[in-house]
Amino acid sequence: MHRRLGSNIPMPVAMWDFKHCDPKRCSGVKLARHNMLKTLKVTQKFRGIVASPVGEKAVSPADRHIVEQFGVAVVDCSWAKIDEVPFSRIKSPGDRLLPYLVATNPVNYGKPWKLNCAEALAACFYITGKLRFPEHGEELLSKFKWGHAFRKVNGHLLAKYAKCQDSADVVRVQNEWLEQIANEHKVAREVNEGKFSF
Repeated sequence: MHRRLGSNIPMPVAMWDFKHCDPKRCSGVKLARHNMLKTLKVTQKFRGIVASPVGEKAVSPADRHIVEQFGVAVVDCSWAKIDEVPFSRIKSPGDRLLPYLVATNPVNYGKPWKLNCAEALAACFYITGKLRFPEHGEELLSKFKWGHAFRKVNGHLLAKYAKCQDSADVVRVQNEWLEQIANEHKVAREVNEGKFSF
């Protein structure tokens, strides 16, 4: 068991913090303060799934056994300073990309892909978890006033990802969703331009 004081999550939850964010607004720092995750040194190895922009596969239900054994982690860095992060020094065999999801945190509300630490960690639990892990995502997000909005906004898509078989399946579902959004935007634009009338 890896349960920490203050957390009911039975597997490791961690982050590498590159201190790009205001610590008063950083969701990862807040989770660490509540003993919900462990902060790792740059060269410290993590054997679980890591939400990272340099991952080569999307996180998927196929990663469930890794999460169950070794947990989840996130690379906490600013999207504006991503080129400054020494990803080669971060030791993990489980780097994963997150599929399309919309941020609901106050800094990037409504922006696709721009999840903060808490949202990224919760997304890993939702996607890999089926019945048990989603409650771990809920526990992480419960530390934030806006936390309930993440599942409200992304719940339908998270449920689709959680039914996938593997990374390729998650990417397929993501691309179908993006195509649907693009088509809806195209129709809406044409309606606004008066090309259609109802």
